[in-house]
Amino acid sequence: MRFDVSQSMRMGQHMKLAPQMIQSMEILQMSMAELEERIDQELESNATLELAEAGPDGDAELAAAARAGADDTPIGTREDLPLEMGDASGASDFERLDAFEHEHPDAAENDFDQRPEPPERADADRSGELSRSDIDAGDAKVQAMANTAARGQSLTEQLLDQWRLCDVRRDLRPLGEALIGAVEADGLIRTPLETILQRVIEQRVIEQRVSEKRVIEQRDLAQVTLALLTEALRAVQLMLEPAGIGARDVRECLLLQIDARAERQHEQDEADDLRFIHGPRNQLAQREQLAQREQLAQSEQLAQSELWALSRVLVDQHLDDLKNNRLPKVAAKLGTSVETLKRAMEKLRGLSLAPGRQLVNDAAAGIVPDGIVEYDPEHDRYVAYLNDRRLPNLRVNQEYARLAKDRAAPKPTRAFLKVNIGNAQFLIDAIEQRKRTLLRVLEAVVAAQREFFDYGPQAVKPLPMTKVAEQLGIHVATVSRAVSEKYIQTPRGVVALRKFFTGGTTTDTGEEVSWDAIKAALLEIVAAEDKKNPLSDDDLAEALKVKGFEIARRTVAKYRGQLDIPTGRLRKAH
Repeated sequence: MRFDVSQSMRMGQHMKLAPQMIQSMEILQMSMAELEERIDQELESNATLELAEAGPDGDAELAAAARAGADDTPIGTREDLPLEMGDASGASDFERLDAFEHEHPDAAENDFDQRPEPPERADADRSGELSRSDIDAGDAKVQAMANTAARGQSLTEQLLDQWRLCDVRRDLRPLGEALIGAVEADGLIRTPLETILQRVIEQRVIEQRVSEKRVIEQRDLAQVTLALLTEALRAVQLMLEPAGIGARDVRECLLLQIDARAERQHEQDEADDLRFIHGPRNQLAQREQLAQREQLAQSEQLAQSELWALSRVLVDQHLDDLKNNRLPKVAAKLGTSVETLKRAMEKLRGLSLAPGRQLVNDAAAGIVPDGIVEYDPEHDRYVAYLNDRRLPNLRVNQEYARLAKDRAAPKPTRAFLKVNIGNAQFLIDAIEQRKRTLLRVLEAVVAAQREFFDYGPQAVKPLPMTKVAEQLGIHVATVSRAVSEKYIQTPRGVVALRKFFTGGTTTDTGEEVSWDAIKAALLEIVAAEDKKNPLSDDDLAEALKVKGFEIARRTVAKYRGQLDIPTGRLRKAH
């Protein structure tokens, strides 16, 4: 075997993404809320990046003065000028830097200002007194903290608070806490009791070993706690609110709520009886009230109790038949009418399959539209513009930029500032590039989807991303990132920008329609059908064909599933 060493040259092209390019793509893909959070992080970590406040004459005049290189600009307005990296007109004075250090001591970490503190401030510090500005700053922070909403209690914390107030035996309390720890977000306990029991046993064994007590065999301990765990579960289910907490499945959850509602109905009936007994003593009025009471009991109150009892039977014995809409079959088994079953099922509509959500309901995050589309009646067109008022105006601090060029400053300081200035400038450029790209995509969408803004979702046209990319002269991946998690506010409501980029098909008349338009037509057909004789998938396909959308039955079934439309048998109203 021989080993040879040789040299060779080979030409090739390789594409590598620079970190700045990766950052630019990330910023383009961010939503408005994510971009605001990113800007806040950069402002905290990069001292050379600052907010640009608009001057009284506007930013346009300041930018024009900066481009013109006006050396006679007053110092008071130089701080409002945008950074020009190639500008050499800056004077080597540090008046603004001194003011910046005085206002922002944490951001300017240097030792150029060695002036002593003012006498009044030094005397105040020595005497332990606070200045008025310090008091105001402290009050502002305290007020901000006081006005901030406190973190709400979790579901487990609320249930534990209720459990501590329950009148139960001491041996059931730790078992109830273990069961509450297994309650999921919807209020149900899906963990098997055997698993919870094993956790309790292990915890007790550990506690006994730590306290150097006699270790009870796990077998004996299981015999003691297994019966108690079931008893503790029943106590949790009956004592904690709302009803249904601690159920192990949907059937048990509904039964617990039915029992609680029926008990309240019984208490209400007893209260009505007491009101009748202590009512007017006139015999004639009592007889009339008695007759009304008997008639009301026969028509309503007794019927309510019977309906709750029937609802319990339906859930306990015929839940699967109810899921499959087999009301005639259930009515025949129970010897009652379908109308009576419907009245009992109305009782079930007020029950919850997730009782835990009543205690802790996670608020949905608000949507901040990145763009706004408005109608211009004067020119009969739709105009798109960015909703960038929430984004702050950023700039690079001019004094730090001058300090980075000053050879009199220490070399490590200049190197540090150059790196941070470069990062700040690239962030500003990336945000501006994001705005330009997103606005161009918005304008292309508005021009292509005019019918949507005029007539609604059924008029959406097929719009591939490749078509927009070719029109704008950018890569299709750039378009995909620009529309990712973006929303626009339109006369038709707030719509996801990606919704406009869909495929489609061609109708019999040669008109192109998107798949979303076909789904909207399918929703209209189902909403207008006869619920006593709902349409099958074949019938839906024929109805869509009448509207000009010729698609297969399996495609109809796929779209029906995506729209959460049940089958015709489940949609049937008996």
